[in-house]
Amino acid sequence: MYKVTIGLEVHCEVKTNSKNFSSARNTYSEYPNENIDTTDLGLPGILPVANKEAFKKSLKMALALNCKTPDVVMFDRKNYYYPDLPKGYQITQETKPVGVNGYVMINVNGEDKKILINNIHLEEDTASLDHFGTYSLIDYNRAGVPLLETVTEPCMHSVEEALTFLETLKGIFLYTDVSEARTDRGQMRCDVNISLMEEDAKELGTKVEMKNINSFNNVKLAIEYEIKRQTEILKSGGKVLQETRRFDDEDLKTYPMRSKVDAVDYKYYIEPNIPPIKITDEWIEEIKSEIPMLQFERVEKYMKDYGLSRYDSDIIVKDKNVSDYFEETISLGVNPKSSANFITSIILGYLNKHELSITDFYLTPQMLCDLIKMVDSGKISSKQSKEVFFKCLEENKEPGVVVKELGITQVTDDKTIRDIVVKLLDERPDLIEDHRKGKNTFDYFVGQVMKETRGKANPGITANIIREEMEKR
Repeated sequence: MYKVTIGLEVHCEVKTNSKNFSSARNTYSEYPNENIDTTDLGLPGILPVANKEAFKKSLKMALALNCKTPDVVMFDRKNYYYPDLPKGYQITQETKPVGVNGYVMINVNGEDKKILINNIHLEEDTASLDHFGTYSLIDYNRAGVPLLETVTEPCMHSVEEALTFLETLKGIFLYTDVSEARTDRGQMRCDVNISLMEEDAKELGTKVEMKNINSFNNVKLAIEYEIKRQTEILKSGGKVLQETRRFDDEDLKTYPMRSKVDAVDYKYYIEPNIPPIKITDEWIEEIKSEIPMLQFERVEKYMKDYGLSRYDSDIIVKDKNVSDYFEETISLGVNPKSSANFITSIILGYLNKHELSITDFYLTPQMLCDLIKMVDSGKISSKQSKEVFFKCLEENKEPGVVVKELGITQVTDDKTIRDIVVKLLDERPDLIEDHRKGKNTFDYFVGQVMKETRGKANPGITANIIREEMEKR
């Protein structure tokens, strides 16, 4: 049996109006070469201008990942030639990354684990290549887009840990509004480093890198395949080569790209056209104040303060807007568990079915609060609340108005229900005798009360009164 060790290098595009070092628009487009200017094309005489917003959001992400931040803004040149890199170099960070020595807390199968962050740095994205039968074309729309690379330590030991980390990292990007992190648009992709070693070994096994995997599912498949491939090599007495491989999403296998001896010397040096800029403590504090409570902390809070299950908490915090909706609802005085149940079991199902965001949802937190309080007070039943919920959405009406129009307010008056119960018991003394003999006639009387009140009698109150009156006889 072999121990698996995994490290990830996650690339995520930063959400800004313009690109990292040019004034070209930073927006997704399926029309090739629409969002470009002379800097993106690497034309002679071009000069980069640092994007303050991109760096601010990078600092925000570094702080959210509990990283140590630098004292100055500094960029470096990474020199290499490839068709998708028009300048022949990439502006990145090597000397002073935007963050170092951080960590992210994740929960896998009920256990908390700290994933260590080596560094996070800001750079510019490359152009993209479209490959055809006998030729390739370059689309420069992506060239120069601000790109954050998050590099973990080799501290994950299963597919589940790697995927949970990626989901958590994506959540932090969304919570901080640093990126849309859409894998379907190439906004978030990663390189996977993986090695196997004997269970009792002291040193890591030979590292294999898999480049540019563009979906979480492909990350899962690539790791599973690579574990199997390396295991077979080691079991047969062979040696795993240190190399870079690519994952083919058609046959779901990895293939070699280059070995370690082919590794490029990037000849880093400080970018001469962007002078260092001091980062003030005041700016750091300002950015910190903009970071909301993140998913992991919210889950802990919901479980501890509101008594929610981890399952429900995880569902609610997956989307920050849903989590904010939940918190606003309970701030109005509604029971947290009732609110969580309604959101997870009814509202999210409705939103998914109609492909809506909760920000576009008609039912406000105040309306949900009003609806839940009607259930908790016994004014309407839980079953009736669902009818009211859908009627509110169909007709864009508030819960109180719908309840009044439907005439479904529950009967909770003790005397009214007791009079009905006494009348029914008087009519069927034989069923009371059957009840004493162990037969279940209790449900019959509950049903008859509901029939008499057209389903409006409060079930709990009805059941208690029937028990009381049957015991008297």
